[in-house]
Amino acid sequence: MSEQSSEPLQAGADAGTQQTEPRARTEQARTEQAQTPPAQTPPAQTSRAQTPRARPMLVESIGGWRGLVDSGLPVVVFVAANSIGGLPAAIWAAVGCGLALLALRVVRRESVQQAVSGFLGVALAAYIASRTGEAKGFFLLGIWASFFYAGLFLVSVLVRWPLVGLVWEYVDGAGGRWRQDGPLLRAYTWTTLVWVGVFLSRGVVQRFLYEENRTGWLAFARLAMGYPLTVGALAVTILAVRRVRRRTTPVPAEA
Repeated sequence: MSEQSSEPLQAGADAGTQQTEPRARTEQARTEQAQTPPAQTPPAQTSRAQTPRARPMLVESIGGWRGLVDSGLPVVVFVAANSIGGLPAAIWAAVGCGLALLALRVVRRESVQQAVSGFLGVALAAYIASRTGEAKGFFLLGIWASFFYAGLFLVSVLVRWPLVGLVWEYVDGAGGRWRQDGPLLRAYTWTTLVWVGVFLSRGVVQRFLYEENRTGWLAFARLAMGYPLTVGALAVTILAVRRVRRRTTPVPAEA
């Protein structure tokens, strides 16, 4: 009788032991997993994965295609309105176009810096046209600005502080020691002279058309010698400077 009663007790003890062992192994596995440090991604790889750097298009560095519209559309509207309704209509149409472009940027919550500067330029050009009483007066501001920038860039070359170098090194944060690097200084000098040629050609051509009272051709020259020449000069500048900087030893920044 005692042997038969002990068998169920022994079976119950074995079952309890079998149930306890998996629990113990599970708890041990959880403890080992908690003690094992998680695998860490190298900081350099993490930063590159989180912040991919896309190289912008060349035209984006000078305002993008919207900048082209902001600067060119008011000119087209002015010439078209002048041929249809005369100078007063052209003035109001150009100012209204510039204001509409500015409002569109605000509504779409885009950067308004270029739109504001474009609108101010259109408003000032329209004011000059109203004071001169001639449609060609709308382009006087651009002609004066071209000659001014040509002179400014040329003076910077004559004093051996080319503006292209000043702007490039300021953005790059390399200080002023670049002037002691002969090849780099020559590259900045020649590319600055390229910009002198761009501004001077704009001023000379548009001044000639202004004197000849050819408003339509003046508008065409304003558009054709605007963004296309700017993009071309910018491309030459970037290619020339990067080529020299790759060949020369980086110049340490000033303390």
